[in-house]
Amino acid sequence: MTDRVIFFDIDGTLLSSGGAGQLALERALVDEFRVEFPFEGVLTAGRTDRGITDEIFQRYHIDNTPENRIRFRDAYLTHLQSALECSAGRLLPGVAALLDQLTTHRHLTLSLLTGNYAEGARIKLRHYKLDHFFTFGGFGDDDADRDNVARNALTAAGSVFQRELNGAHTLVIGDTPADIRCARAIGARCIAVATGTYGSHELQPHAPDHVFEDFSATATVVSRVLELL
Repeated sequence: MTDRVIFFDIDGTLLSSGGAGQLALERALVDEFRVEFPFEGVLTAGRTDRGITDEIFQRYHIDNTPENRIRFRDAYLTHLQSALECSAGRLLPGVAALLDQLTTHRHLTLSLLTGNYAEGARIKLRHYKLDHFFTFGGFGDDDADRDNVARNALTAAGSVFQRELNGAHTLVIGDTPADIRCARAIGARCIAVATGTYGSHELQPHAPDHVFEDFSATATVVSRVLELL
């Protein structure tokens, strides 16, 4: 019986969108709210799309209503696929081989723990042909707090398995301090990877269980995952 869950972050962990996500967000804000250059000085790494939206709306004095958030989200999702097609994104080193290898272990289930909107996550994963690895997770649609996204991911996993899961059954893999913190919020172990904005020397002080420079040494990464789970 499958009884262990690996929660993967997406951007900076599995793939680099080549700036496609930011481009789609910018186009959505221009289209819907006539806001130019909205991302100057806005940190996106490790954050939720809801949290980024909240900051942008506050900065540009856009009413933060459910209706405006839906307008923004829908416009962003409309632009995301074309932004991916014109951006120089890529799978990060070793990712495809790692996912292939992990799926051979029947007690492991691969899931998502991402700040992306759920549909945005699906669009990105389909574009990079990774969508078949994942069926559920926690997403950044409704909560700005990454820790709460982790709690939602754990709840989703429990619903799929029809039993209560706790952090001891899970591992979070991500590329930012926020991924490490949200893993600890649910009592999960954490592997950090330095393929995003943060180098290994910046991730180590946050005390992940392991830091990899990238996932190119597939057998080593799989071995460490199995040790932690």
